Amino acid sequence: MASPNPIEYSDASIEIREIYDEIKLARGIQDVSNFWIYMANDPVTLRRTWTSLKESMGPGALDSLTKELIYIAVSATNNCAYCIRSHTASASSKGMTDAMFGELMAVVGMAVAVVATAAGTRRRLPHEMLALPLPLAAGNRVFRLYLIHI
Repeated sequence: MASPNPIEYSDASIEIREIYDEIKLARGIQDVSNFWIYMANDPVTLRRTWTSLKESMGPGALDSLTKELIYIAVSATNNCAYCIRSHTASASSKGMTDAMFGELMAVVGMAVAVVATAAGTRRRLPHEMLALPLPLAAGNRVFRLYLIHI
């Protein structure tokens, strides 16, 4: 299978140009990144990804900086250098400081280490401890989540 070629703005169809224009306007940038120009080889995926991203990262209960911080954390956990750079730049433009980034990476690193340790040691726990209820609050209700090792 041949590698896809980037679809530059000048070579793009009207449909793809419209999506590029939306991205540029929303992000306040002059050109779309390689992420988008390679994805444009599949206009349906390009549209779906852009629509999903702008809906998820748009106004909501979480402020835009918090959403960017979450995106950075997930990107770091999934080892996506491109995503880390992109969302770090965006978070910085929304007020993230170097100290906030450092603390975020410390939390991510600790979470990854603790999860790995828990996954490795749960095999040693008695079976009855693997199905302990964890209370989860949602409004005025408390739900119980059961951790069950399968």
